[in-house]
Amino acid sequence: MSQTIRCDWCLSSDLYINYHDNVWGVPEFDDKLLFEYICLEGAQAGLSWLTILKKQQNYKKAFLDFDSKKIANFDDKIVEEIITNADVVRNRLKIKSVIKNARIIEENFSDQDSFSNFIWKHVNFKPINHSFTELSQIPAQDNIALSLSKDLKKLGFSFVGPTICYAFMQAIGMVNDHLTNCFRYQEISELTF
Repeated sequence: MSQTIRCDWCLSSDLYINYHDNVWGVPEFDDKLLFEYICLEGAQAGLSWLTILKKQQNYKKAFLDFDSKKIANFDDKIVEEIITNADVVRNRLKIKSVIKNARIIEENFSDQDSFSNFIWKHVNFKPINHSFTELSQIPAQDNIALSLSKDLKKLGFSFVGPTICYAFMQAIGMVNDHLTNCFRYQEISELTF
């Protein structure tokens, strides 16, 4: 019986393996999920992604399932409640950035002009399949992440630097950075749009 080969970074935890196998690199176009992931990537800044994955359900509860319309109405009282919540990363700037970013989503995007279209236009609406054979080849950022970061910051988003944007691009499948020997690489490469 052959063993399933996965990217080395996910092997330390069942939670990581599940995320690697079912989420990471799979193209996502749903505005609500894209907003959730950009917020979670911002929360991850300076921390491990596993820390955020362990708290993901707590974030969904604290931020009302990442409903940007509801979050845009959060006031200072709610910010203080979230800051006392030990189940999320209690960083005032990161928490306030979720609210700020929700307001930007509500002000700038609609069904006709979606957040998804804004994000995905950076890769011409088609995922980029890289061909990395070692983790050391995967960049922390690239020119597309720099452009995405610049465009998000122009709208007023925070916690969207190029490294965060590249991690976001990996998470939502704008780039397929599974290593070529990983079982998910070929499966994701063969998805059609």
